[in-house]
Amino acid sequence: MLRFALLGAVLATLAACGDTSRQASSDDSRAISAAIATPALPLPAYFDCVRESKGLLIAAHRGGPAPGYPENTLETLQHGFANGINVFEIDVAESRDGVMLLMHDNRLNRTTTGDGYVADTDWADLSGLRMVDNDGKRTDFAPPKLTDVLLWAKQSGAILELDRKPTTSFRNIAAAVHAAGADDNVVLISYSDDEAAQIAVADPNLMLSASARGSRDIGRLEGLGVDRTRLVAWTGTGAPDAAAWARNLREGVEPAFGTLGRKGERLDDQYWADGDASEYQDLVDDGLVLLATDEPYRVAAALTSDDRAREMCGR
Repeated sequence: MLRFALLGAVLATLAACGDTSRQASSDDSRAISAAIATPALPLPAYFDCVRESKGLLIAAHRGGPAPGYPENTLETLQHGFANGINVFEIDVAESRDGVMLLMHDNRLNRTTTGDGYVADTDWADLSGLRMVDNDGKRTDFAPPKLTDVLLWAKQSGAILELDRKPTTSFRNIAAAVHAAGADDNVVLISYSDDEAAQIAVADPNLMLSASARGSRDIGRLEGLGVDRTRLVAWTGTGAPDAAAWARNLREGVEPAFGTLGRKGERLDDQYWADGDASEYQDLVDDGLVLLATDEPYRVAAALTSDDRAREMCGR
């Protein structure tokens, strides 16, 4: 089934590009066969490979919204994946009747056609809503179940950074990940040592991101049950900290940094103000492995280090 699903995805991508008239060349066929035949690296080994090859993973904040593609929808993830994005930061909430879904806000009014609170709404009502893009345009896309997104990631090879909202728990998310068989497609996001410890208790074998700027922080997290081989070291969204990245790299831990944030204040806007991507290349040159950004499409088009990560490490 996976073989045919992958082949179907390739053909769908060709069709979306308006190239359905040509037959796949022998080179295309060999590439497709190789991709199907080669198993993906386990996720910790994949991150190690990207680090060792000096590649970059570009994580699309809130799934990489674009005109006509609202944040946190499966269709937006598919759009991003077809445009070369492999990592997606998405938000996980839970309905009143216990269904996990993608949704950033506590309220429904900004990103959907509904109103009220997610936690006060049953899935039957949530599934009937339609998502609104960042320009306020209504789309035909509905809020997706986390389960459906996990199954898509497992089939496509995409990586999901899961940002837990207060309406759900790491334990519930970990159970959904296991049920979907998507352990090698998920990184859980923590915002404190206590949350990192909760993730380690929920499942010490899942990858997670936690704040760390060197051996002392990494050691403290290990004392809480975090496996350093499954750790991504988050270093914030303020100023790039190449010294901290170097310390993390010496410990064999991949550093992460974000240029996302409030529009007009975020580094994404500052970096693109002069129309080039030199600042992003500086981040790569300084050893960054994972970049979380609100401009994933522009960054992916401007840099080659993400292409090197794909070529060297797969997915």
